[in-house]
Amino acid sequence: MAEEINYLIPWLVFAVPILGALLMPVVARFGNRIRDYYAISTTLVSAILCALMLPLAIAGESFHHQVMWIAALDITAGVLADPLSILMANIVGWLSFSIMIYSLGYMKGEENMTRYWFLMVFFIGSMQLIILSDNFLQLFFGWEGVGLCSYGLISFWNKDLKKDYVGTVGEKAWGIPLAFSPTHAGSKAFLMTRVGDVSFLIGILTLFFFSGTFDFVKLSESHGWAVDLAQSGLLIPVALFIFGGAIGKSAQFPLQEWLPDAMAGPTSVSALIHAATMVKAGVFLIARIGPIFVTAVENVATIMPFFEFVAWIGAITAFLAASQAMVSKELKKVLAYSTVSQIGYMMLAFGVAGLTSDFVFAYTAGFFHLTSHAIFKAALFMAAGAIIHGTHTKYMTEMGGLRTKMRITFVAMTIAAGSLAGIPFLSGFWSKDAILASILGVESSLTLISLYAIASITAVMTAFYSFRMIGMIFFGKPSKYIKKMESDGKHVHEAPVIMYAPYVILAILTLGIGLTGPTVEGFLEGSLAHHLEHSVHMEIHHHEFSLNRIAVSTSIIAVIIGCGSSYLFYIGNKMSPNQVITSIPILSKLQNFFENRWYINSLYYIVFINGSLRLSKFTDKYIETGTLSKLNTVVPNYSITSSKYGGRFDRYVVDGTATRIANLNLFLSRNIRKLQTGIAEQYVFVFTIGIIALIILLG
Repeated sequence: MAEEINYLIPWLVFAVPILGALLMPVVARFGNRIRDYYAISTTLVSAILCALMLPLAIAGESFHHQVMWIAALDITAGVLADPLSILMANIVGWLSFSIMIYSLGYMKGEENMTRYWFLMVFFIGSMQLIILSDNFLQLFFGWEGVGLCSYGLISFWNKDLKKDYVGTVGEKAWGIPLAFSPTHAGSKAFLMTRVGDVSFLIGILTLFFFSGTFDFVKLSESHGWAVDLAQSGLLIPVALFIFGGAIGKSAQFPLQEWLPDAMAGPTSVSALIHAATMVKAGVFLIARIGPIFVTAVENVATIMPFFEFVAWIGAITAFLAASQAMVSKELKKVLAYSTVSQIGYMMLAFGVAGLTSDFVFAYTAGFFHLTSHAIFKAALFMAAGAIIHGTHTKYMTEMGGLRTKMRITFVAMTIAAGSLAGIPFLSGFWSKDAILASILGVESSLTLISLYAIASITAVMTAFYSFRMIGMIFFGKPSKYIKKMESDGKHVHEAPVIMYAPYVILAILTLGIGLTGPTVEGFLEGSLAHHLEHSVHMEIHHHEFSLNRIAVSTSIIAVIIGCGSSYLFYIGNKMSPNQVITSIPILSKLQNFFENRWYINSLYYIVFINGSLRLSKFTDKYIETGTLSKLNTVVPNYSITSSKYGGRFDRYVVDGTATRIANLNLFLSRNIRKLQTGIAEQYVFVFTIGIIALIILLG
């Protein structure tokens, strides 16, 4: 089967969109319509190429092709099309294509569309480069590519108009604003992810120093590097440094604060970042390196601290972000917090994989949830964009009663939100249940209980905020804002077909996966198990699919509690959430705490932004102005004074001495010259006197 795959196909998957993006300014000269369809066609071609590799993944086989890159260091460039990368490439390819179609409607009439299409297409190509690269160094180029594109796309509306701000202008926490302009949000995303990127780079360079290669296949086949790293005490640090890159890109604690503010960009960009690219890059990185580290160590316990760290970071992030989604009033920010939380779930699963005896089960659970989340989150973001497009507001508190005005969007978004909440027989139910079941296999009872409790509570919160969102948007009476808008002649209506068709298809796909959940999970487990067994040389214990009663019961109870309470407050309107919160002081304080983002964002600004400004002011006042400037004044003044005294010394001492010596010589020469009369008789007389005097002295 591998031989039947044209070796060019994996290369073209990322080469077509990257080259297509570079040619975008040239194509734009032929007209906007040609440019638009050209942009979409490049992503369609890339997606079709991904589909052509699917038979390889179904068969559980791999394709690896390399060319020499840096001969002096024996570094090659290559593609690795194995079940993991092929499945991931198809998720990215087809979801990206649907978002590009959606963009035709959502971005209609916007300025600077050539820049938009260039960044979107290059973004997709860079993500595919990450997925299909066979080595860390080549992957890093794609890694930086998605970071650069995310900055440009989040900052797309770079005029920084107040209507484009994310957050409510004027709101503050600890004196720090909670609303940010698009360019500020883009810069924030770029800088915070750079922290993770530096960590990632340190990790892979250290790994290269010990192994002599960046190649995933070579790292899987030769384990000497792991022994050397372990003996040097650097195995866990190197793994954690590499994980730092995933923390930054996938917005995990403590680098999660950039992602909610990334909602300042167009909704189509948000859909691409949250569903298909960027944040999934970090998850994919852990999926790629996790098995390599497990199989490389002789004693699995040696690497367990790394996986435990990954699991705890995922669990903490999932809980932290879910709590903020429960109280957010902005539609896109609810979905953003949801993404951070669900990515945490995925990280939790991949971390748990290294803490259990059944690695492939937890590994599959993490990848299944990645797949499920990508589909329903893309649908949710595109539906949210249609709602914001139709109501001209980002606040859910200014919506309400829209189910009769946007029926198609209501049905599609409810299905996607139900999947997010974990409603039975939707895709999210099966993938979330698989993660809960995988946690039950953790060998340490304390870790098991702690992680399971956090994951279960997070599942309740997820169900709550999912249907809180549906209730605030579609149920109840229309808000005063909607009534005023309609009284002004602006009626809320369904989005055009080109916008709602993509998220309707994804909602149907979510439903389809939900109805065939065990079959889909079984396929993923079989394909990934074959990959781990043959590509990474991991020993796999094959078993039949079965439901874990404890996990299923937990999932259903979480849905009942979360969705039930949301129904009482926001759909059935049986109780007023504001009255309940104000009547219980602790709830009011918690709401304020969560709305202020646990004050983590404010703390970062106080320490890193304001702290840097204070440090610069201190440096200016006490070092630059107080010390260096004074030194700059003292030295010239000292030089001037020294030159004055030097001049006097030169004039009165050096020149004076020289003058006195000259005068003395002149005096002596004048007086001695008097003795030289030129009269011979005088010379004889003096000579005679001298002889007589000498005789007297000697006598």
